[in-house]
Amino acid sequence: MIHRIREEVKDDLLSRGYSRRQMMRAAMIFGGGATALTLSPEMAFAQGRQAAKVRIGQNECWTGPMAGGARAAAAAIAVSNRYSPNDEHGQLVRAIAAIEKVPEDHIMTWPGSNEALARSVVAFCSPARSLVQADPTYETSGRAAKFLNVPIKNVPLKADYSHDLRAMSTTDGNAGVIYVCNPNNPTGTMTANSEIEWLVNNKPQGSIVVIDEAYIHWTRDYPNNTLSHLAAEGKDVLVMRTFSKIFGMAGMRIGYTMGRPELLAKLRLHDGGSLSNQLPIPSAACAVASITDTASIAARRKTLMENRAMTVDFLTKRGLKLIGPSEANMLMIDWKTKSSKEMQEAFRNQGVQIARVFPTWPTVSRISIGSKEDMEGFFAAFNKVVSA
Repeated sequence: MIHRIREEVKDDLLSRGYSRRQMMRAAMIFGGGATALTLSPEMAFAQGRQAAKVRIGQNECWTGPMAGGARAAAAAIAVSNRYSPNDEHGQLVRAIAAIEKVPEDHIMTWPGSNEALARSVVAFCSPARSLVQADPTYETSGRAAKFLNVPIKNVPLKADYSHDLRAMSTTDGNAGVIYVCNPNNPTGTMTANSEIEWLVNNKPQGSIVVIDEAYIHWTRDYPNNTLSHLAAEGKDVLVMRTFSKIFGMAGMRIGYTMGRPELLAKLRLHDGGSLSNQLPIPSAACAVASITDTASIAARRKTLMENRAMTVDFLTKRGLKLIGPSEANMLMIDWKTKSSKEMQEAFRNQGVQIARVFPTWPTVSRISIGSKEDMEGFFAAFNKVVSA
């Protein structure tokens, strides 16, 4: 398989100390299919699961694409006999640039964000340069590092469940990537922007800070709390976004990375454009129409916050400990005397899908916040499970 890697990629990997075996594994990441389920925890969790009446296990939006996005996608299907009927990819980059106030050459698109997260590990980590991350956090970067045998430094969350960025900045003076998920997944908790900016200015020399803002639209202070300006300023950061959450486009596979051009070039070296520039035309058209639909974004934020508050109220009145406060479309429930695996099975028997197990907290389950009807279905199942 190693012969499938372009010579410039081989040279890059060899110069950073990758072995032949690691290069073969890197090629598998470039190829996508062989490791897609391994690296994407949400997709892996979805495989082989029986259909549930209430699906609140994968942080999906409770409804589909925004109406304007769906219309744009339908129109694009009609002209999808062309590779690029109306420069949909260019339109998307321009729309992102306008919304995020980031130059167009600082933007790279992807099918979701998992591919970008995995490739950031290939591009900036090595056998000598570790991945530093919170524990627990979203797993794709860690899974890619483990797959490549790259060192991983896990730093526990602070008592308030924010990232311990002071510790993360000093845990390895030769870190390749410091990964910050904000809001964090699975906790939904926020780390102050001032702390992240401190990290960017005080990290080890040569390290890249990857800031995963997949859930930023759900937060209280959006849009005033994004960190895309750090990418525009040319800092050593990559800011990741996805359309899988508030935009209801998880199955349409689209996302983007923001960073200065030379950082994006290193990601592109390990992609060759095979994914980053080949988004399906209907998905790109839907994304363009959706990212500019401020009214629909505001309406979904309002619904989510109402349903989240309703769920927090239900659970706290029943004496459950919640990890938080969460500002995303998820909550972490500590069952105390029951394992998360037991509770996952008990809820599945009631037709409710809750999240996979997180090894760091064996008695804690993550639930996604869905529609009002979804959460009422969860409440009904909860009453049966807890009283059983």
